Amino acid sequence: MTQTDDTTPRTVPIQSETFSNAVNAEIRRAAETGIYDIRGGGAKRRVPHFDDLLFLGASVSRYPLEGYRERCETSVTLGGRFAQKPIELDIPITIAGMSFGALSGPAKEALGRGASAAGTSTTTGDGGMTPEEREHSDKLVYQYLPSRYGMNPNDLRKADAIEIVVGQGAKPGGGGMLLGQKISDRVAEMRTLPKGIDQRSACRHPDWTGPDDLEIKILELREITGWQVPIYVKVGATRPYYDTALAVKAGADVVVMDGMQGGTAATQDVFIEHVGIPTLACIRPAVQALQDLGVHREVQLVISGGIRNGADVAKAMALGADAVAIGTAALIALGDNDPKWEAEYQKLGTTAGAYDDWHAGNDPAGITTQDPALAARLDPVYAGRRLRNYLKVMTLEAQTIARACGHNHLHNLEPEDLCALTMEAAAMARVPLAGTDWYPGKPGF
Repeated sequence: MTQTDDTTPRTVPIQSETFSNAVNAEIRRAAETGIYDIRGGGAKRRVPHFDDLLFLGASVSRYPLEGYRERCETSVTLGGRFAQKPIELDIPITIAGMSFGALSGPAKEALGRGASAAGTSTTTGDGGMTPEEREHSDKLVYQYLPSRYGMNPNDLRKADAIEIVVGQGAKPGGGGMLLGQKISDRVAEMRTLPKGIDQRSACRHPDWTGPDDLEIKILELREITGWQVPIYVKVGATRPYYDTALAVKAGADVVVMDGMQGGTAATQDVFIEHVGIPTLACIRPAVQALQDLGVHREVQLVISGGIRNGADVAKAMALGADAVAIGTAALIALGDNDPKWEAEYQKLGTTAGAYDDWHAGNDPAGITTQDPALAARLDPVYAGRRLRNYLKVMTLEAQTIARACGHNHLHNLEPEDLCALTMEAAAMARVPLAGTDWYPGKPGF
């Protein structure tokens, strides 16, 4: 519409939904640099998640439990299928694998301290086991990745469980990255890499091409560890039914399923936003696979990717998970993305709530860095205490919900306790749309 005088109605400029400011900025950046965007953190787009589910608390048809007089148990055993020494946890919330290299030494120590104080486990991540991490972790899971960085039989035997990583939720089918500025002398020595040179981890294990080889690898690891410790298999959520079934048939004690909301230290932005499926969508197919094979609860399912609070924990368990794992939330509990460092985040061209340049190694909080001066800012004792407090709160929240639904153990939560707010969430979780007894794809409809 052309403006002719002051009385002519004016059009209101409308930003394109397809070509938004953020999309346009990325096109300009790509055109300027010729390099794809690399970042950390998880997906920033809105996808169906646990917030789209609600619990149906007890009323007349079901009695709630009295919070101060009736117990609600939280313990979980992981890996009792074949291992002689399964992991016994006080709470069903574990710390996901995050490497020394991506994280500072004090951050890894703090994770071990906090997890141990809360009665749960932590995980090494890509890059090997540090003495500090082993010392301060009562229960330490050793990640066995395609890169084999830092891998040696002695450390495998020191671990309380071994997690074979086939994929990660933020980048299923893709390998990790660690930029040269984070490859310090110690990181380079542990990973047998040249100092200061960018590295890209392999996207698949070098000694297998399919499930049959996975079975051979699990047997090899059991021989190394004398069949003592559990063997986990971690996959990025893409084809959860078949991946879970194949992991079980290969001999896994535990399956870890990581949804697309899972974070990472560094990968292509296009991976984070466009590969994989939401955490909410992967739980029921994985549980179905376990049920079809007759091993649900015998083989444990650990869910990760965007777990933030006790409600998320309870919802994952109501859908059939045995435990959950947290990564990004644990780092925030330690002190990452804290507004007290806002001035320094601003100098980096970002803000505390949006900082995802973890790969650059300039984290003011001293967590995702190898800079000695920045890493020294993190007190691992204090940060570990913060993590313990956070895990305690999450557990109490999950217990409160379970009691409200009439259950005396978190594992007794069930899909019947849930309803969905959206059609998408109802279809993914296979629970009724609120106020109905129907969900998309329900048998018989």
